[in-house]
Amino acid sequence: MQGLVFYLILPFIYLISILPFPILYVVSDFLCFLVFNVVGYRKKVVKTNLKNAFPEKTDAEIQDINKKFYRFFCDWIVEMIKSITISREQALKRCKFNDSSLELLNQLSAQNKKLIFVMGHYGNFELGGAEMAYRTNYQLYVLYKPLSNPYFNQLINNKRTRFGIKIIAMHEALRKMLFLKDSIELSATTFIADQTPSPKNAYWTTFLNQDTPIFWGTELIAKKLNYPIVYICVQQYKRGFYEMRAEMLCENPKDTAKGEISEMHTRRLEKDIIAQPEFWLWSHKRWKHKRPQ
Repeated sequence: MQGLVFYLILPFIYLISILPFPILYVVSDFLCFLVFNVVGYRKKVVKTNLKNAFPEKTDAEIQDINKKFYRFFCDWIVEMIKSITISREQALKRCKFNDSSLELLNQLSAQNKKLIFVMGHYGNFELGGAEMAYRTNYQLYVLYKPLSNPYFNQLINNKRTRFGIKIIAMHEALRKMLFLKDSIELSATTFIADQTPSPKNAYWTTFLNQDTPIFWGTELIAKKLNYPIVYICVQQYKRGFYEMRAEMLCENPKDTAKGEISEMHTRRLEKDIIAQPEFWLWSHKRWKHKRPQ
């Protein structure tokens, strides 16, 4: 059944992926109308998340962020589909590191330092792979959670690895990174750190005005390997165009106290979300768990 659904949908996916960008965004606008006005995809989740995150904002301000989020969310969906067939030249044109970020990464690579990148579901976090692969000296690895449908899982993995990125399933992260530690390959491994962990095995803190569980993985692996941690943000500055920023978060993880690194990357992501909230994934059920008593 999973294969049948996949092969029925696949022609439409490829049809969308070959559309030129101006037409692609017409599709996105129509999709936004359907998702927001007709289907109402997770409208209650989004609105509740926004109200809890920004209790100081008026209903009109919340509604404004809400509409902007759905517009960007639909752009992100069609851009992700587009990236199945996008050329390297187009990908590099539409998502670039700023000069200071490239300078930082070049300095670190000159010192032969392997890195951990940490980021959130903010901006088009899927589009930056070509930029990382072609404009830095690092072999980029990305941690991912396999999809339940193996056919779509393979399609997404093929998309992610088109420009030289390598992927690691989340449950294999530590084993693979320990193996890479002794390799001559200069690697940078990306952690998407704002997913929802099991509440019993999480670091708990306040994030966007709410009690929130945080995965320990980024902190524990960084301290074990003592890799510098670099925060990555993919910021939209015009529809379909993104600036990538790299910022040193922690140079010596082994010197930090328990929970300090988790606080660092949580606070840094929170800062970006507060500045431009419409670019974060508000449809995610981020606060579905309560702190264990």
